[in-house]
Amino acid sequence: MTIKMSKHAKTLQRQQGVALLVIMLIVALVTVLATEMVTRLQLNLARTVNIKANNQAYWYAMGAEEFAKKSLRDLRTLNPDTINLNQPWAKLFNYPIDGGGIQAQVTDMQACFNLNSLVTKRTDDGSSNVSSEIKIQTEIQAFNRLLVLTNSDAIDSFTADTVSESLADWLDEDSDLRSYGAEDGDYESLQFPYSAANSLMTNSSEFRLINGVDVSWLNLVLPYVCVLPNDSTLAVNVNTLEPDHAKVLAALTGLSTDAANRLISARPVDGYKNIADFLSEPELQDLNDTQKAWLTVKSNYFMLDIKTRYNGASFNMSTLFKVFNTDEVEVMSREFRSIN
Repeated sequence: MTIKMSKHAKTLQRQQGVALLVIMLIVALVTVLATEMVTRLQLNLARTVNIKANNQAYWYAMGAEEFAKKSLRDLRTLNPDTINLNQPWAKLFNYPIDGGGIQAQVTDMQACFNLNSLVTKRTDDGSSNVSSEIKIQTEIQAFNRLLVLTNSDAIDSFTADTVSESLADWLDEDSDLRSYGAEDGDYESLQFPYSAANSLMTNSSEFRLINGVDVSWLNLVLPYVCVLPNDSTLAVNVNTLEPDHAKVLAALTGLSTDAANRLISARPVDGYKNIADFLSEPELQDLNDTQKAWLTVKSNYFMLDIKTRYNGASFNMSTLFKVFNTDEVEVMSREFRSIN
């Protein structure tokens, strides 16, 4: 027997189907929204945890900086006349903490060649001092030797002259071009032009901008050079030179790298008490007064490298200190870097 549905029943059935579809659509929409809300909540929670961990890692680094300042402050009263690698400041600092750790190392920033030392000193009337220019030439020659010693295959005498005199032109305040140097015209003609600084460097990374510098050997030179902000002094501490920095001593003295390495290896455990003791070594009897003035047993600038880790967050900071000639250990600069 066939049962026929009334027109009203058919309409009611269609309405029920539409209502069911609407309900299912609402449920799906609510599910999507709920999922999105949960995802955003989880992301915000993770972001909050990361921010907290990063902040904690940062403050651990600042704490390590204060600890280093105290260690360097002790140098002002304990033994300011001789700085050597057997003193507490030179020891690697490792401190474990819950969820991470702190690693800090202080290095002497006068165990390298100060790039700012190639600047020509000016007289009161703004002109170049002849004696100062002659003095700079001796420092240019020392820097030439250092460049060649780092990689004699890639850096020949012409390249060394070009880089050294271009660096001197970069630092001085005038626009006078040295024989192998470079000024604004040379840099402004590049594909990506810029001008010479005509002022002291603030970071050794600026060295890559100097005319003649090639990326193929740049990283071989950088470990031996440094920049002392607002300081054009060339004074290398013979007590804090590591054996792998013997090329710096060789460049300043004219010795071979092997001879310089032997001098460093034969250094007393507590370093030389004064520079006269070091200069009495037989290999150094032919040094002139300028070369002797480049050598010292004191240091005024130190770099602190800090690495902190906390709950998966990492933080790396480098702080440059000036210890003497001021009332307090002075923070000259801070640099934040990613951890390798």
